[in-house]
Amino acid sequence: MARLVSARIFPSQRFQVSRLRSIRSPLNWHSAAGSGDLSFRGVKLSNPPGFVAAALEVPKSARNSPGSENCLPSEEVIRTWCDADAVCFDVDSTVCLDEGIDELADFCGAGPAVAQWTAKAMTGSVAFEEALAARLSLFEPSLYQVNECMEKRPPRISPGIAKLIRMLRAKNVDVYLVSGGFRQMFKPIALELGIPPENIYANQLLFGNSGEYVGFDPAEPTSRSGGKAVAVQHIRQKCGYKTLVMIGDGATDLEARQPGGADLFICYGGVQMREAVAAKADWVVSDFQELMAYLA
Repeated sequence: MARLVSARIFPSQRFQVSRLRSIRSPLNWHSAAGSGDLSFRGVKLSNPPGFVAAALEVPKSARNSPGSENCLPSEEVIRTWCDADAVCFDVDSTVCLDEGIDELADFCGAGPAVAQWTAKAMTGSVAFEEALAARLSLFEPSLYQVNECMEKRPPRISPGIAKLIRMLRAKNVDVYLVSGGFRQMFKPIALELGIPPENIYANQLLFGNSGEYVGFDPAEPTSRSGGKAVAVQHIRQKCGYKTLVMIGDGATDLEARQPGGADLFICYGGVQMREAVAAKADWVVSDFQELMAYLA
């Protein structure tokens, strides 16, 4: 059986944007001794790809539902937000405008079928690990396909997120990316936003020596239901944070709010408003400016 290796690859999104300078490097795979790591040679992350900050009107369907009580934060919620010394962000449909696995699947010709599984995973109607395995099995992306997709479909960062993260960092708030997406895909995004790579908690795609897809690492806590809660609890325990906030759009983000994990869950509905998740959130926002207003 082919030895499993990991690879650093770039994120994908579907939208038509200005073409970037090529971020591909020759598919010259090599294994780092003792680590099983597989890298692109020649990629310089000090010169990150030109991620496109979307300047689009938020669709009306994505806005908060009229009458939602948690659209207006309580004094306690505001105080917790302002006192946070760490904030964890989901990536897909929060930091970025789309679900990365859906965009990759669409590029590989399996978009609709995979999107259906993503919807189930985000609402919590199926176990996350089941949905993750099912989605990847539908198109089994090779390293070459992923790299090709990333060149042709650069990611779009959500409006306002870069400014919000700058404001948080100016207040000495530590920022993390905690996602059920893929670690390799998020490193360039983290670099663009000034987030240390060690602050990424996500899944790991696995490829064979020839770049063929062979699976994902099941040891990553974010590969299964409740995994984000485990990751957030680990972050809090490791760093001793007094107040930690989770921001995202899905059921797995909501799960992070529990004893020893996140003190506050903010549902971001600026891309996808998932009503079942929003109903249980401490605060629902459709624009990151709503959060920035309390940090000024």
